Amino acid sequence: MPLDFERHTWVEIDLDALHHNWNVVQACAGKLPLCAVVKADAYGHGAVPCARAFAQAGAAWLAVSCLAEATQLRRAGLTLPILILGYTQPGFAPMLAQQNLTQTCFSPEYAQLLSQQAQAAGVTVSVHLKADTGMGRIGFDLRTDFDAAVAQMLAVYDLPGLQVTGMFQHFSVADSEAPDDITYTNEQYALFCRAYEALAKAGHAPELLHCDNSAATLLHPDWPSSLPANRCMARPGIVLYGFAPDGTHLEQDLHPVMQLKTLVSQVKTLQPGQSAGYGRAFTASQPTRIATLCVGYADGYPRSLSCGKGVAEIHGIAAPVVGRVCMDQMLVDVSHIPQVKAGDEAILWGGSVSDTAQTIADKIGTIPYEVLCMPSRRVPRLYRQGDQLIEVADYLND
Repeated sequence: MPLDFERHTWVEIDLDALHHNWNVVQACAGKLPLCAVVKADAYGHGAVPCARAFAQAGAAWLAVSCLAEATQLRRAGLTLPILILGYTQPGFAPMLAQQNLTQTCFSPEYAQLLSQQAQAAGVTVSVHLKADTGMGRIGFDLRTDFDAAVAQMLAVYDLPGLQVTGMFQHFSVADSEAPDDITYTNEQYALFCRAYEALAKAGHAPELLHCDNSAATLLHPDWPSSLPANRCMARPGIVLYGFAPDGTHLEQDLHPVMQLKTLVSQVKTLQPGQSAGYGRAFTASQPTRIATLCVGYADGYPRSLSCGKGVAEIHGIAAPVVGRVCMDQMLVDVSHIPQVKAGDEAILWGGSVSDTAQTIADKIGTIPYEVLCMPSRRVPRLYRQGDQLIEVADYLND
């Protein structure tokens, strides 16, 4: 792809930071193979370039949310095994088989429908059984009736057109240090181990087991000792992109991978009594230099950071947001940065004195996951390694 692009608003992805985080996680996981979660466009970082980086680093699997995300990776030439973590319409069984994708199988009803479609097409679909040990979303419900849920999973092995190749579950509070949550996580893990033992006793031990999300991978590297080590895999997500699951207590040296950047389009001085922005939300009480930035909530910068809540960075100096963030533009106070001029670069998050995805999450009452997913399709992703720009993903112009 051409490496030139129109400088307006863009995301920069530090592939060195991505590799660093991979090495941190792999060190915690020890000898366990890793399944890199690249769903939601790799948490906003760009699924294809990140998947390529993880493949080069030694990923054993990739995980996505849906069929479209999986086929995007296949079109890009990714050949690693891919697990679809969510629902796929059973009628797409032929595509699952043709693309060599592994589908999550989460209920007897879904298993029957997928089997019927696979049998009708004359194909075999690889599936991983999803055990619900306490998340309460999709999965065979081991909590309500353990024996019935195990029987339902065993029945999947007998369905034509399906090949069970693994089993997994998902923790809901593995990142919490609250005593009740620690107990809950331990109970989830114990229930998963019981399910494996029951399947193995019946002669159907899953080939691959994965229950560790980001938090469990970092906090419980010893857990596979309760399961056959040669069948286990870890499945990290957010930590690969530089953030702890809860943003607070994990001590590993993670490096944030993403910066959101834009340009200054104009600088002007407001006189006392002059207002700016929708709703006249800012009125100058003294001469105030205001820089207009080429970014707004349509690009992924939250409107809830209006009126002084958000902090950009220009020339290495913090510049607070003034007035309301608009759809395509926003204003920052640069009275204390006299050298600012049109065309200068501004960092919205990920700089040395700007906000981070974590501080933004704290300010607006969410989590870094959501912040990282905010940059929209009109925001190009630039991939840097060392001092070199090596790839540009421009979704609107590709």
